[in-house]
Amino acid sequence: MNQIPLVTHHTETLFDADQMVLSMGPQHPSTHGVLRVILKLDGERVVDLDCDIGYLHRGAEKIFENRLYPMIAPYFDRLDYIAAVSNGLLYVETVEKAMGIEVPPRAQYLRVILTELNRLSSHLLWLATHALDIGGFTVFLYAFREREEILKIFENFFGARLTCHAFRIGGMTYDAYPGFEEQVRAFCDLFPKRLEEYETLLNENRIWLGRTVGIGVISAEDAISLGLTGAPLRGSGVDYDVRKTDPYECYADLEFDIPIGENGDTFDRYLVRMEEMRQSRRIIMQALDRLPDGPVMGKVPKVIRVPAGEVYHSVEGPKGELGLYLVSDGGTKPYRLRMRPSSFVNLGALRKMAIGSLVSDVVAVIGSLDIVLGEIDR
Repeated sequence: MNQIPLVTHHTETLFDADQMVLSMGPQHPSTHGVLRVILKLDGERVVDLDCDIGYLHRGAEKIFENRLYPMIAPYFDRLDYIAAVSNGLLYVETVEKAMGIEVPPRAQYLRVILTELNRLSSHLLWLATHALDIGGFTVFLYAFREREEILKIFENFFGARLTCHAFRIGGMTYDAYPGFEEQVRAFCDLFPKRLEEYETLLNENRIWLGRTVGIGVISAEDAISLGLTGAPLRGSGVDYDVRKTDPYECYADLEFDIPIGENGDTFDRYLVRMEEMRQSRRIIMQALDRLPDGPVMGKVPKVIRVPAGEVYHSVEGPKGELGLYLVSDGGTKPYRLRMRPSSFVNLGALRKMAIGSLVSDVVAVIGSLDIVLGEIDR
């Protein structure tokens, strides 16, 4: 009988002597969530990388199959917990589309106001943490100052600040509270000056420019090929926004521009989001001026049954296109409910964007993607 050797000696090496493998993360602050990035380095230069995800996996899409349609809505608030309002809108609109439910005009305008406030809140958190990654502590404090005012509005409207359960299938449970319009207008009147403060600190700051200009470049062709959406796609010069290409709610009645970049680098993605905040304020002001009277809840059956079939619906979330694919067998629960999370798809471009950069640049590139791991892992 031949004995199996206990130790085998290999003469081949996996890497050259001057290359090493470094595990970045999954400590939360460094990689914007429990993301582990496995870096292959030549000195300080990134030769290759891979992403290790799944640390926050909760089986949400499987849970959906075992819940009644109204019971599913709060789960979406906890996927991208920074953009709970936008995620909630995606779900209720998908069910409404499948059932042919018409949402009252007042509810549509209120939904737009709240989702655009959520976009501002999400972008402010992105700006705060992105600046902190690169060493800008002052901007972190400034951005949280304005975000707090939005969270106060959410607290008054929903009774929650982060995982806001905003909408119901068919409209909204509650109308705007007394003083809602005045509070939103007060914030919108103040916000442009605050944006100027951020830009004064960053736009010509040589450290900021050195850490963002020419870093994490991705061409328009590669961005489209990889399926990027949101600011990572528009930063590369591609004019695509679901609110314009496939309008929902009352967006078709509102005027706003879609900012795009030229170079597809981290600095362009920063500029795009800054201008997006101005456009969100513009949308909110128009919606307030045109806010109609009337009910906020449409005609909805007491028992929600989605007709047998399938439907796909998408909205423009703060991080890109959020899509939902619903398959129904005609019952009170979905047969399948699968999500197209923008953070998950956008993270797929990290390898393309980071190879050739320095280790310190990887954090800047991750920040420019604005990912949330709750949505990636689901």
